[in-house]
Amino acid sequence: MGNKITSRKEDYSKWYNDIVINADLAENSEVRGCMVIKPYGFSIWELMKKELDQMFKDTGHQNAYFPLFVPKSLFEAEEKNAEGFAKECAIVTHYRLKNDPKKKGKLILDPESKLEEELIVRPTSEAVIWKTYKKWIQSYRDLPILINQWANVVRWEMRTRLFLRTSEFLWQEGHTAHSTKDEAMSECLLINNIYAEFAEKFMAMPVLKGSKSEAERFAGAEETLCIEALMQDGKALQAGTSHFLGQNFAKAFDVKFADKSGKLDYVWATSWGVSTRLMGALIMTHSDDKGLVLPPNLAPTQVVIIPMIKSEESKNKIEELSDKIFNDLKSNGVRVKIDSRENFTLGYKLNDYELKGIPIRLVIGQQEIENDEYEIFSRDDFNKIKSNSDDILNNIIKSLDDVQNRMLSKAKKRLNDNTHEVSSYDKFKEIIESQSGFVYCGWDGEASSEESIKKETKATIRCIVGNGEDKDLKCIYSGNPAKHKVIFAKSY
Repeated sequence: MGNKITSRKEDYSKWYNDIVINADLAENSEVRGCMVIKPYGFSIWELMKKELDQMFKDTGHQNAYFPLFVPKSLFEAEEKNAEGFAKECAIVTHYRLKNDPKKKGKLILDPESKLEEELIVRPTSEAVIWKTYKKWIQSYRDLPILINQWANVVRWEMRTRLFLRTSEFLWQEGHTAHSTKDEAMSECLLINNIYAEFAEKFMAMPVLKGSKSEAERFAGAEETLCIEALMQDGKALQAGTSHFLGQNFAKAFDVKFADKSGKLDYVWATSWGVSTRLMGALIMTHSDDKGLVLPPNLAPTQVVIIPMIKSEESKNKIEELSDKIFNDLKSNGVRVKIDSRENFTLGYKLNDYELKGIPIRLVIGQQEIENDEYEIFSRDDFNKIKSNSDDILNNIIKSLDDVQNRMLSKAKKRLNDNTHEVSSYDKFKEIIESQSGFVYCGWDGEASSEESIKKETKATIRCIVGNGEDKDLKCIYSGNPAKHKVIFAKSY
């Protein structure tokens, strides 16, 4: 198998698409803008889902499921949210087709099946969930409600890219209800910290945490917390968001509760989510010109054992040792497979596992057994560690930890090397134009300054990281005293 991957320097966008396709992660579907997530790609998403799901449950959250369809009247109830998603909505108007009398074999909408009220295919679930919460909440005893759902959503996109931006994607969306503002804000912070911990611990992807400017907030939110990651091309990627919704949705759907004194008040709300966009983040954070590079914590196969059998005499010994190492690793919780396929060459297998980013590779042949010397190959840096058979189990397990830690260290170094603090707008533009990462600077809090910078440089405020602590800080654009310290970058 030849290398089908375009280099990053030659064409970063094509490099990304080549990896998604050739590493067997996903492909475009017959529906424009939608993707087929292939088994290998989906198995990575399942591991993400498993770890995040446990983190949510460990903090008291429960999973539920709500309908795919949202009646238009519910969708319209919270005006800012409806306005924010209106241009991306897919709408169901009829529930039946019938044969076209003019064209045999063709179907048309049956006019008699027109719905009395149109249904929105959910772009997000706040509306249908808060209509439900109205039935669930009467008093403070019913609070908090800490619900998450794993689902698909539809946001009709004109320009799509596998995993990063598709018209339908998979995600989790948390929707919580609280009796106080402080409790709701604490929930937002908790979730944002969970997202950051997951990104670093499992994805080996360091992130910056902060809050969004009003222009970048979720539609209907009073505040949005976020994690921002830096990709290898110097662009930012919003990897997760946690929204403080205030009492906006409670007021829109008349969700009140009686406190301990019997006084009625509106419920305080949050929503939060990450999506299959994390797959794109994972690819662009670590992969190289040979293909996908996976951190062991999210690799469906962490170790592949390849028996190299050249003669019948050596076959039994090679298979016995391969099986022993396989069973020892599996009993230690390692995701391991043996590739004993005879219809593929060793060269093909080695190249395929490099392309798919398997963290650790071990080839066992007659020579290795005779010399009692085995090479533990690490995909992330292509290094080989020699081991005898007695130490091989411990050395492989240690190598997995080393790969995970090394990948995180490398990503942290890239983040640090490409994070700049500036006080001059000329320097700001120079860094943004060269697309070399995050830029820390002051912002006066004015929407006009933010919009002017975006118009002139295509950079946006990725997150607010400070609020007026530095009294001498000036706005990078206006020169006026800064209300916030922010991070700008070009983004996906």
